[in-house]
Amino acid sequence: MPQVLHGKTAFVAGASRGIGATIARHLAAAGAAVAVAARSEVEGRLPGTIGSVADEIVRAGGRALPVTCDVTDEASVERAVADTVAEFGGIDVLVANAGVLGLDPIETTPLRRWQRCLDVNLTGVFLVTRAVIPHVRARGGGSLLAITTTGVAMAGANAYWVAKAAAERLYLGLAHDLRADNVAVNCLSPSRVVLTEGWRAGGAGLEVPPEMVEPPKAMGRAAVLLATQDASGITGTVQRSEDLG
Repeated sequence: MPQVLHGKTAFVAGASRGIGATIARHLAAAGAAVAVAARSEVEGRLPGTIGSVADEIVRAGGRALPVTCDVTDEASVERAVADTVAEFGGIDVLVANAGVLGLDPIETTPLRRWQRCLDVNLTGVFLVTRAVIPHVRARGGGSLLAITTTGVAMAGANAYWVAKAAAERLYLGLAHDLRADNVAVNCLSPSRVVLTEGWRAGGAGLEVPPEMVEPPKAMGRAAVLLATQDASGITGTVQRSEDLG
């Protein structure tokens, strides 16, 4: 892969598995040093840890740092960002990918489950973005990328849709706020369904037709393209992965 991100550092939140891990690998293959950030330090119900993803990147010849990060915890986010800056000298790219999916009819959704979805999928985006912006600004520009969704057809995912829509509005507003700092701000969603470990565990047994399944590498390639942007390029957009080639 062309080294279009050589000399750059990327912080990928939610990178221990699924789309986040795929994006982390692609950014590293494009030359970036990558902070692999998530809560998963040991194998749990779902496969994948920050250490295993970072090790894979290093074995492939890249640079990676596993950093423990709970995006709902302000102190945890600040420590993860500080550790990344201490190791790599700064941050140029953020990928805000951490997320949870809940499937409950709206009338039986417990408040705690609704709040948890908002805490991770919206407040988590706010916290990692707020923590990273000063470091990206200090580099003279860079790229912020939130992983969102264009779907609303999966029954019971109400809190998920609400949080992802709000994250998009946050980022579209930030694109204007940060233009003078030469920071590109975009959202990226899969064009179709990516069958991640989280989807397989939380998809309520839904069958996805083969033509609706998207290979994970489509998100990886699209993320690399958006990570190369600054405010003079693509910014203030909501992109679909396969539209970016």
